[in-house]
Amino acid sequence: MARLNYHHLHCFWAVAKEGHLTRAAERLHVSPSSLSTQIRLLEDSLGQPLFERQARKLKLTEAGRVALGYAEPIFASGAELLSVLREGRSAQRQVLRIGAVATLSRNFQENFLAPLLNREDVELVLQSAGLAELLTRLRVHTLDMVLSNRRVHGSAEEPWRCRRIARQPVSLVGRPRKRQRAFRFPEDLSALPLLLPGRDSEIRVGFDLLCEQLGVRYALKAEVDDMALLRLLARDAGGIALVPSVVVRDELNSGALVEHAIVPNLFENFYAISVPRRFAPPLLRELLARPESEVLGAR
Repeated sequence: MARLNYHHLHCFWAVAKEGHLTRAAERLHVSPSSLSTQIRLLEDSLGQPLFERQARKLKLTEAGRVALGYAEPIFASGAELLSVLREGRSAQRQVLRIGAVATLSRNFQENFLAPLLNREDVELVLQSAGLAELLTRLRVHTLDMVLSNRRVHGSAEEPWRCRRIARQPVSLVGRPRKRQRAFRFPEDLSALPLLLPGRDSEIRVGFDLLCEQLGVRYALKAEVDDMALLRLLARDAGGIALVPSVVVRDELNSGALVEHAIVPNLFENFYAISVPRRFAPPLLRELLARPESEVLGAR
């Protein structure tokens, strides 16, 4: 009976994680041709192709995704073994790798991760990037989950598991209006400068559609892709910002900003995206089992 060559498997695992043969070869300090040979030998022993080439990139085949699912825990256990014997770290220490789209509220991310932040047995690896880049990392299991404010749809080739974990109304917030009458929605939209999310944002699309239905034309002061910057501009530059209240929770609590109106039938959705795995981290189940009010940090 043929035995698995773990050196060949490690070569495959390195290329799958990098998504690029040359970069993986540089990391392993071998030539690309040598690395390619090791992977070809593994494919011969398994009787299945593990990669297919698309333009200049390597994409995992179905067999490749299965192989990676087995390789991940094998080499994670090897890394843990080194940590335990060389550094004396606890074998019970768990590592969780989570990506979040760059436009996602920092407050929301902190609320979501709150149960793990003070645990000494948990190591968090947090990454921020565009959704496409994060999904690439998720596909090859260098991330365990991606947090997003945009839904993705799975397919046979891209088996994303996308579940909504929270939803919050979107508000118009700004600095307190001293000695002025209360804000009227939608009548006052045309008279005040608005700070809006970028045009790729789902809440911006919904807001523009609502204004079109109401026959309202607004005065745009700035459109901002980054929620953290939108929060600062609402606080420091004046104008009225369109945001979920979780984004400006601290400013609302302190009175630096006030909620002028809740926009009817407009919500921001928060999603957790994962892929099927034989060994899903149990910490994910713990995080995803929490009620929506707790995830949003409701007081």
